[in-house]
Amino acid sequence: MSVTNSMTSQIIPVEPFDCVVFGGTGDLAERKLLPALYHRQQEGQFTEPTRIIAASRSDMTDEAYREFAKAALTTHLKPGELNDEQLGRFLARLHYRRVDAMSDAGWPELASLLDEAPERIRAYYLAVSPSLFGEIASRLKNVGLVTPKARIIVEKPIGRDLASAKVLNDTIGAVFAEKRIFRIDHYLGKETVQNLMALRFANSLYEPLWSNDHIDHIEITVSETVGLEDRVTYYDKAGALRDMVQNHILQLLCLVAMEPPASTDADAVRDEKLKVLRSLKPIVNGHVADLTVRGQYRAGASATGAVKGYQEELGAESNTETFVAIKAEVSNWRWAGVPFYLRTGKRLTNRASEIVIAFKKVPHSIFDETAGKMFSNKLVIRLQPDEAVRQWIMIKDPGPGGMRLRHIALDMSFADAFKVRNPDAYERLLMDVIRGNQTLFMRRDEVEAAWTWIDPILASWASSGQPALPYMAGTWGPSSSIALIERDGRTWHEGF
Repeated sequence: MSVTNSMTSQIIPVEPFDCVVFGGTGDLAERKLLPALYHRQQEGQFTEPTRIIAASRSDMTDEAYREFAKAALTTHLKPGELNDEQLGRFLARLHYRRVDAMSDAGWPELASLLDEAPERIRAYYLAVSPSLFGEIASRLKNVGLVTPKARIIVEKPIGRDLASAKVLNDTIGAVFAEKRIFRIDHYLGKETVQNLMALRFANSLYEPLWSNDHIDHIEITVSETVGLEDRVTYYDKAGALRDMVQNHILQLLCLVAMEPPASTDADAVRDEKLKVLRSLKPIVNGHVADLTVRGQYRAGASATGAVKGYQEELGAESNTETFVAIKAEVSNWRWAGVPFYLRTGKRLTNRASEIVIAFKKVPHSIFDETAGKMFSNKLVIRLQPDEAVRQWIMIKDPGPGGMRLRHIALDMSFADAFKVRNPDAYERLLMDVIRGNQTLFMRRDEVEAAWTWIDPILASWASSGQPALPYMAGTWGPSSSIALIERDGRTWHEGF
């Protein structure tokens, strides 16, 4: 499917700002935040004077941090993206302050630097352990750094359960108004996720079909080929349900299932997402074992060769799940009877994030058996690694000799259709923070509604001792996850 692109990306500069990255020497800053900010400068989105200030416990000078940032950009930018002139400008706007989140050390020095421009927008990015969120927010208030234009950005997870999420929201909310709190989920910044809104609400083709009248089921898959990497301590305490389902996957489900908002205003969109979360049918008591699957990878093979099992990588025994599959239901008129099959895991066959809208089969086939098997239509939206949209349809196989049906895809690759660089999700989200646009960020009640649905599953797993079933690295998870969908006469969509 060819696409004619007659438009170019329009860059709208933002006001001058100070971005303070707590955890500025950490992995997130190195891999994502510094490259994202560099790209925004390179594409002309910064207005001078804009500063980026890193804060952490490491003992560093401004110059040493600039060397750190240069190495990070050299490593994580693609070939040809690093420009000497742009790099020089970017490094010049970097500053570093040694700050201890748990003591008074360094806070006066940070305040002195920021107070050089008290009128400027301030974005405080907490790229640190969630256990430090409340402490940092309180200290920002105590040293007078919460100005009218200040806003705070917090990464998931927001708490470990509903109770801890409420405490964290209360602590941050005592310092920053809700409109100044940006709970970031980088999945919502992906181009294809936002295009889901355009597909549904800017076209007359899909929205009339977007209900239980025409849709058989929906699948959301977020699969990874990597294992623990450098997240050992965090991941074993969290597990796949907290790490991926409570935020990323439920947010994707909301965008698929929500009613049309009145506008693209942030609260109009988030109001509709909240309704979906509150409509999720609780999975409680004896139903948890039937509707959920926990798994944990064992030694196996990946594209790079043999890999260790989870407990070998961890260096200890553990029942933490690295795989989750869930059959969910949205209990409202639009979606009654339509199952939502959710799955995520580490050390799976492929790295892929995709949403599959599987439509119902035609009610009656007019073709005889010689035409071949009939397949249902599917709309497949891939978020990564190659953002694209495919519509699977039935057509006649070309050539003489009678009617032979074939299942093919109308394919739109974003990279092929639009000859522009596709910005990383963090680029878009960081600039939305500066603009004060909260559309792609989670509101407090969304976070708490998600935990309200997740908590009974966690509690049931804990009380019943539901084990994390073993699966070999390089496969699609435990066989029970296949049975979860096949007992309904359906199969997981494999391969884009």
